[in-house]
Amino acid sequence: MCLEIGNKVAVLDDVIEGIVTKIEKSRILIKTVDGLGFWFLESELVKIGESQDSLLRKTRVDSSFLNQKLKGSEKKKSTLFKKSKKEIVMEVDLHIEKLTKSTKGLDNYDMLSLQIETAKRKIEYCVKKRISKIVFIHGVGEGVLKTELHFLLNRYNVRYSDASYQKYGMGATEVYVFQNQ
Repeated sequence: MCLEIGNKVAVLDDVIEGIVTKIEKSRILIKTVDGLGFWFLESELVKIGESQDSLLRKTRVDSSFLNQKLKGSEKKKSTLFKKSKKEIVMEVDLHIEKLTKSTKGLDNYDMLSLQIETAKRKIEYCVKKRISKIVFIHGVGEGVLKTELHFLLNRYNVRYSDASYQKYGMGATEVYVFQNQ
């Protein structure tokens, strides 16, 4: 491209336009409407006949096509669980320090048994009291408690998935309890 002094130019990667005032080898000085001078390489500039604002005003946008695109992007992602405003959600923390005062004298099997029994009691309580959602907070760890919890949940008429990552992180399971009619 051959630019000359007095040409109106725009910067490719910025919203700057002005008039070429000085040319030195491959560097070009442009002066903006505000009177500021900026140096650019010739490859960073493009010669324009009209201002960018006037070009934008002449551009017609098909609003029906734009509205169609916007409606398509607004579709909500369907989730496994539907939340109603009056819904009761029971949160059960299965961390061992929340279930017992001291773990002294308990081995890993005893701790896991206590956690699973607690989960079993809470599920049966929710079925009895017609509470439809439970969130079991089990933590991340090695995944033994999560695996055992999922094994237990498979014995009941429930559907489960990972709980909200924003609220609980990776260490929780959300359970929907199906109520008998």
